[in-house]
Parts: sequence; structure tokens; C-alpha cells
Amino acid sequence: MPFACIFVPDFPVEALFRAEPELRSQSLAVLEGKAPLQKVFAVNENARRAGVSLGMSKLQIEACAEVVLRARSLPQETAAHAASLDCAQSFSPRVEDAGCDTIVLDLAGTQPLFGPLPKIARALACRASDLGLETSVAVAANPDTAVLAARGYSGVTVIAEGKEAEQLGSLPVEVLFENAAAESAQLLETFSRWGIRKLRELAALPDVSLSERLGQAGIHLQKLARGAICRTLVPFQPPLVFEEVIELEYPLVLLEPLAFLLGRLLERLCARLQAHALATQELRLCLELENGWQTEDLSANNGETGVLARPGRAQARFFQRTLRLPVPLLDSRIFLKLLQLDLKAHPPGAPIIKIRLAAEPARPRAAQSGLFLPPTPETEKLELTLARIAGIVGEDKVGSLELLDTHRPEGFRMQRFAPEPFSPQRHRVTEEINNKRSTDSSVSEPALSVAEGCLCGDDLVTALRIFRPSINVAVIMQDGKPAHITCSKNKEMEGEILWTAGPWRSSGDWWEHEGWARDEWDIAVQGETGITLYRLVRNRLNGKWVLEGSYD
Repeated sequence: MPFACIFVPDFPVEALFRAEPELRSQSLAVLEGKAPLQKVFAVNENARRAGVSLGMSKLQIEACAEVVLRARSLPQETAAHAASLDCAQSFSPRVEDAGCDTIVLDLAGTQPLFGPLPKIARALACRASDLGLETSVAVAANPDTAVLAARGYSGVTVIAEGKEAEQLGSLPVEVLFENAAAESAQLLETFSRWGIRKLRELAALPDVSLSERLGQAGIHLQKLARGAICRTLVPFQPPLVFEEVIELEYPLVLLEPLAFLLGRLLERLCARLQAHALATQELRLCLELENGWQTEDLSANNGETGVLARPGRAQARFFQRTLRLPVPLLDSRIFLKLLQLDLKAHPPGAPIIKIRLAAEPARPRAAQSGLFLPPTPETEKLELTLARIAGIVGEDKVGSLELLDTHRPEGFRMQRFAPEPFSPQRHRVTEEINNKRSTDSSVSEPALSVAEGCLCGDDLVTALRIFRPSINVAVIMQDGKPAHITCSKNKEMEGEILWTAGPWRSSGDWWEHEGWARDEWDIAVQGETGITLYRLVRNRLNGKWVLEGSYD
């Protein structure tokens, strides 16, 4: 059974490179500890060539002007480790978490899907590179051999079955002691006194003599050097948490550099989601602010605004926004533009020192268009267009209508626009209507559509066009009916009322503070161009008259 190992050399450095790719060409030293006692925790190859070694103090390496210093970031290391797990799980369901920098996966049954083992190893390295990590990948017949080869050789290595001892022999014995504990240091010192430098020298020692001197620990190390240990993989199923973090060296004030960093985070999140064949329908942005400011946790595009709280609270340090999408999407550019529009409408209000962006995974949306249905706008472009319109007219004025459980006229509210899922039954009904339209000329368009406020007779279909806002008028009553109408805004609406129908009386919400009661009349007014039909409404609570609309 073949196994593969993904090893990330200098893992703390790679975690920082993933956040700042422009540092790869420079000498980088990662510091750990509190100032002024910070010491070098990890370095890259360029820094080693410059003379920087582990354990040096910050003062010792500040003299090297070409060395870039960064503090160790545990959140970024967590995100980098999650990215390596995502890379492994995109190839195999059986994955072992062997350490923060080491992932082992079972390749049994993957060759018909991904090709021969060398191709799979190269694909693993390419996928890890797409996720922002430069790794070493090794494939062998047992997991421990794959781990040693990945730690000892750079790039892609494939060890054929039966050739383990031969190909591992040239590696130094230090690859057996990556996690340097006290016992490991003693064993490594013992091998050094014996003159054991390579794994082939350890593999050639007599078994009995080695057991007498080092016990079972020595025998275990010798089997590792020979590539002769076969063990069962311990699968690990991590929770699907997609989160990326950037800790800033200096506070960020402007939105343009913030958008640049958000673009990087979104690209990583989308790459990780794509590795699992997932999309997202919710993005959560959390900004840690300087000087102890905090904003309320509000949801984007829900009609609320971000308001800064008073400074000085104990836990008041975060600005949070949640962007909810109507359908699952996977486009970092669309996400970035939506976040830019939301932050422009709701700025943080204080300098930013840390950025945290999380995505809630969701299954991608599957949609199938019909041959007889008109083409609809792309979901991504439609959502972006709605966000731009909301920035102009207001978030509470964009979306789809939701009827309220009330008899109040125009009783509705705006809700987030969400396309209806594809329904085969509804699709068949729509096709039947379209076919009937194309074959039966006697069927009129108004007869096939339902319009609110339509007056339907045997031979007449009349639609009501609502005035927004309603037009205030003055009415003269005669015998309990409207007889004359006067409008100061539009003289064409003035005149004698030739015909009336009504009143239709309605009321409601009398138990609430804002109750309503009204009388509706349909009237005909003689105008200059002819007779016009209007809907006339009287508010019985304040006695005011308004024209609510006109009939076609």
C-alpha cells in the first residue's frame, strides 16, 4: 500500500511566507518571546547563509541589515497547518496528522483517479504551492519511510518498494530526531561518539549488540533506517474550519491597503474550499482595532449600520461584519468587491492591527436552465449589482418583497434576494405556459399574469398604477359621495366626479399604537384629454384624502 508524506520545512517561516509572499526572496528570522528577551525561533535558508542561527537574541541579529525580523504568529501557523490538511484531504480520505509540519496520507485506490505515483506526488506539491506552502513530498510503501524521505530530501521523491534501505541510506541520522527531546538528544550524542553519521551506517550495525546497548529504542531506530517498519495509519478527521488570519506589524488606517490584504485572504480561503469541492454562503470578517475600540457585531446587507461603541471597555477591541450571500459562491474577486462595498458603507472607525476572515462551507449550487426559459443574469454579477444599488439607495430598499400577515395596504417588507431553487414541477408548468403562449393566440398576456390590484371583468382587464407617494387632494362631498376633486400639484387631476363606486371600508391594527382605517372609492373624473379612473382614499383617522393610483 503506497503512502505519501507532505513535509513543510521551516514551518513557522512558511506560515509567514504564506501571509507575505514578497518575503520569500529575503532573509527571514522568526522571533519568539517577549521584548527585550526575544530569540530566534526559526530561519529560512537565506538567513542561515547570512549567519543567523537558532537561539540568537534580537540584539545579535539587528546588526545584519539584510535580515527581516518577524514575530512568531500562532494563528497564521494554525491556518497554514489547516491548509496542508486540506491539500492532503483533496487526494485521500485517510489522512494522519503527524505534526504541525508533517501530514501522511494513504494513497491506496487513488491511482485510477490521479494517475501513477510520481504524478500524484507532483500534484500534491503543486496543490500545496497553490495554497501558499512550499513543501517536500515523498511516496513510499510504508508511512515512516515516506516521512523520513520527505524530511531528508527536498522536492518530490518516490521510493520503490524494496529500495527503502538503499535510498534512505544517504540521509543523516538527524532526520530520525526531528522532535528533539531529552532522550533523543542523548541517542544522537551516542551515535556521534560511535561515528554513526548516515542511516546506512545505523542499518548495518548488529541487531543483538545494538539491542544490548540501546534496548528496544535502538532497534526501532534501526528498523526506521532500513525502512522496514509497517504500521497502521491513524486517520485524523479535522473539523471543516476555513479561517485565515493576518497580524499586522503596524496599524492600518486606509481601506485600500486593507482591500489588498483581504484579497490575499480570500484567495487562500477559496483555494482551500476548492480543495474540498465546496463553496461558501457566509463570510465573517473580524478586525482587531487599536486603542480598545469596538463596534457591534452586525450583519452586512440587513439594513443595520455599524456604530462605534465607547472606548475603554475591557473586551472592546473588535469590529465584526458578516456577509451573507443568497447562493453559495466561490469567486474571490466577487467576495472582495462585496466586502469593499460593505466596509465603505460601514467603516471600522479605528486603526486595524489584526485581520481575521472565516468562511462557512456550503455545497456548490447546482442549477439547470430550461430550453424555453429566458436567460437569467449570472448569480455573481447579480449579487454585485444589488450591493452597488444598496450603496446608493440604502440597504433596506433593495431585495425582494415579503408579504406581511396583515390587511394593511402595501403591507410588505424588503428581504434579501435569494433565487428559488430549481423545481422540476415548476419548470414543467412554465414550459406548458410558454407553449400555450406560442400556440394559442387567443390567450392574452394579462390573462396569464396575476397583478395585484387588477379589476377584472368579462371583457376588460384594468390594472391599477400606484402613485408613490400618494397625491394629496381636496374633495367636496355631496349626498355622502365625492362630487368634486381639487389637486394643487397637478391641475389635470381636478374636475367634477362623473361616477363613483364605493366606499370599501377597511381597518386594522387597532390594538397597536399605529392603527389604520380607510375608505376606498373608485371615481371617474372628466379631464382635458378624456375621462380618467382613479382610486380615491380617505383616512378616517385624520380625515385626509389622497389619490392612490389610476386605472389604465
